[in-house]
Amino acid sequence: MCLTLPTNRACADTIASIGEEAVYAAGQFGVEVHLLVLDSSDGSTFALHAKAVAALPPAAGVVVHHLDEARQREFLRRVIDASGVAEPARVLDLMLPDAVSYGACTNRAFLIAAALGCRSVHRRDSDGGYQVLDGRPVFPIHHELLSLGRRAADVVAGVTENALDPAHAGKPVSLVGGSFIGELSVDIGEIRGLDQAVYDEVVGLWAPTGASARERQELVDDSFTGGGTEPFTRDRAVLDLPDIFRVDLCNVAFDHEVYERLPLPSATDTIGSDYFLLHVVRDATLPGVVHNRHIVNYYTPERRTGPGFTAYQLRFTKFLLSMLYLYPVYSDMEAAGGALLDDEHRLRVPVIADSVRRSIGTDRAENVRRLAVLDRSYRRLGGRYAEFADHLAPLRDRLLDEAQADTEDFALLIEAWGPLVRACEAAGPELSARRPGLE
Repeated sequence: MCLTLPTNRACADTIASIGEEAVYAAGQFGVEVHLLVLDSSDGSTFALHAKAVAALPPAAGVVVHHLDEARQREFLRRVIDASGVAEPARVLDLMLPDAVSYGACTNRAFLIAAALGCRSVHRRDSDGGYQVLDGRPVFPIHHELLSLGRRAADVVAGVTENALDPAHAGKPVSLVGGSFIGELSVDIGEIRGLDQAVYDEVVGLWAPTGASARERQELVDDSFTGGGTEPFTRDRAVLDLPDIFRVDLCNVAFDHEVYERLPLPSATDTIGSDYFLLHVVRDATLPGVVHNRHIVNYYTPERRTGPGFTAYQLRFTKFLLSMLYLYPVYSDMEAAGGALLDDEHRLRVPVIADSVRRSIGTDRAENVRRLAVLDRSYRRLGGRYAEFADHLAPLRDRLLDEAQADTEDFALLIEAWGPLVRACEAAGPELSARRPGLE
């Protein structure tokens, strides 16, 4: 299995904590754990992370890989060349763009996991920590390894509630996840504190076109809240078609049969671009387990200062615009349901790829409206929000184009994904930052 931590910020303490989770997984479940730190931080921060990696105590069954972007690029070039995909330079840029991409960093973890022969990927984030009960950390990997990849009927004893329709009992558990406690997953709580009505209108912008006022408000009330604030006291794990509103990407694991067939959108500077596979699993009627071993969420200071504030609000804006193209795909997948799977419960990728390609032509009118509402709402808030509205205004046409281009890129990446995965499996790992001494 691959336990991965993508990061572009200082997180030495998180590396130490995730190292403990890796040791727990290997010791309790007898699995080989590849702890993969994908590091996009600057040179001095990378050096601090290297010290944190070196300080991890050796443990049987645990192998650590700490890769900077140069090593990641080297790996990707070798795989892309071996795959024979069209437009290799463009594919490389989608896999390792110059800007922040939540989907791309997870896609890199997927490919490296395939090269390492892993059967699952378990993702954590650098801005979260583990809860503690009776002096011991509460590791999500406990539920992930109890159920992931096994036939749903065979994992019932490891959950506290079985809500799954028996019709799905023969399918594999393809996703295990929890959420977070603490602050909102998206750093917009200040907006709610300043003006609840503005908050409701802005968050409601990510509802699908044509949603009723009631549907928008229900979405607002349920958005970005995760597992609330109640701390962990005892396990709760539900087997069902997963409630994806209760799963966050800082606390999730996927079976290889999912991520080796479909990538995530690689949209840059767009929060939420890494959530696509949650929809795929649920809509395709693949079982999942949702548990309450929630991560403790906290915010890093740069999100709320000067350029960091502007960058984060832009990522939120691009998230809202991305919905124009994702919702048609979500609707198609939901309508298809179990028809998204073949007789062996594997995803029918061409069906999803065709839907993504069709969504590229979606009328932009709704996105034009979203930008107008954002402009009005942020100016009403005043202060730095009004300043952000000034920053956003000249970018509108470019952002409209980028949202469509991101969807075009996603269609290309889906087409390239199968050959990339096969090239990974054939090429093997050859990762220069591997630390076999921790086996």
